[in-house]
Amino acid sequence: MGTFFTLWRRELAAYFLSPIAYVVTIFFLLIMGFNFFLLVDLMSRERVTIPGVMEQLFASAPFFWPTFMIVVPLLTMRMFAEEYRSGTIETLMTAPVTDRVVVLAKYAGALTLFVCMWAATIPYPFILEAFSEEAAPLDIGPVLGGYIGTFLLGMFWLSVGMFCSAFTRNQVVAAVACFSLIGISFTFGQVHYIATDDLLKAVSAYVSPLLHQRDFVRGVVDSRPVVLYVSGTFFMLSMTLRMLEARRW
Repeated sequence: MGTFFTLWRRELAAYFLSPIAYVVTIFFLLIMGFNFFLLVDLMSRERVTIPGVMEQLFASAPFFWPTFMIVVPLLTMRMFAEEYRSGTIETLMTAPVTDRVVVLAKYAGALTLFVCMWAATIPYPFILEAFSEEAAPLDIGPVLGGYIGTFLLGMFWLSVGMFCSAFTRNQVVAAVACFSLIGISFTFGQVHYIATDDLLKAVSAYVSPLLHQRDFVRGVVDSRPVVLYVSGTFFMLSMTLRMLEARRW
């Protein structure tokens, strides 16, 4: 366990001792701040319910999904690709530490930064509630649901990005591969709107991040997306571990 925390701190230091953490965080907060401004402007012109605002904030805001799909590759592209490029992967792999600990520590570092970025948006719902014309107090359920859904989806997509970084030494290739995979998964999740085949429509709806987020922000925590994202995360982490083992041999 001590080795894990040492590598976890090393990974966090690698983020914050380079421009990547600051650039990505500033980019993320600027876009989310702009989305917040659009919501405030909407509330000033129209009567919008708080649940409707939560759906806008966590699912339907104009730049929510593009920002999400850009931030994840930027956070994960350097995980192993930079180790391969600089040659430090050999030192890391020959150290008295298992591959599993290396994978988990690197993943925990990216997930920690991801959570810290979203933590900065926690005041948004309460500011919106303070300026809302609704007499009812803010329902904490949709707020928690929105953050839970965002965390689960980010957890899964970060594991995808980590896997992409594990099979190349080029950070740009890793970022493009991650963006392509999560972009394809998001697009497939919208196929149910136009599909005529019942099976295809059901599968698309089951994996749709947009539908999952809309359910979460309504306070509906369905076990199916939870199982999907958790099992998908474990699968991608295990694939990353297998990739490292293959490179070792």
